[in-house]
Amino acid sequence: MIHAYAEEYLDDAMHNLGEAMDCARECHHLELDEFLSLFITTNLAREFGHGAPKVVSGLSGTELVLETLYRSGLGSEVPPPQICYDLSSAYWCGWILAFTQWRSGRSFKEIQSLLTMKELERLYPTLHETSEERAADSIEKILLARQPITKLQKKRKLCHLTQKELSEKADINLRTLQQYENKAKNINHAAGETLLSLSKVLGCRMDDLLEYS
Repeated sequence: MIHAYAEEYLDDAMHNLGEAMDCARECHHLELDEFLSLFITTNLAREFGHGAPKVVSGLSGTELVLETLYRSGLGSEVPPPQICYDLSSAYWCGWILAFTQWRSGRSFKEIQSLLTMKELERLYPTLHETSEERAADSIEKILLARQPITKLQKKRKLCHLTQKELSEKADINLRTLQQYENKAKNINHAAGETLLSLSKVLGCRMDDLLEYS
């Protein structure tokens, strides 16, 4: 499986996003979805999702919140230190969200469009004591069930090809193919050479692979 960034940054990413969610709610009185939306629109989520060391490891959860508020024009004073002996449901949401994003390579924006933080928090009672792998498996099933199938994925399945087989036959990077299928990348912006190669293997026109709203 190809992940969003190097595993060496994963522990920091999970802890820091968990701390950020907890801080956003407890110190700044933001709803989790409200904070995540700000995190996405300020472009911090994109940097975090690509594993930029200065973001996933260089900023604590509290600093992530402060940077998000600053970039949003909602600058806030540094909150007083919080002493917490139990991990909150908000912390778990950020913690498992970071792991799910890393493992799937989906963008935070796509994940939130398919599963809100409010819905994710409802999974806390049943999933928080399981391993991150099992929790992420359950979350991924929900995401897949809600994700509209792309034309590329539909054509590939009609040809009875796995993602790996199609990537090899079309001479396209497997990670790139996966991103086109889960809409992490817009296939409408793919190079003509890429579309031509895919269409030849799938026996269709290039236009048949484009997504229209």
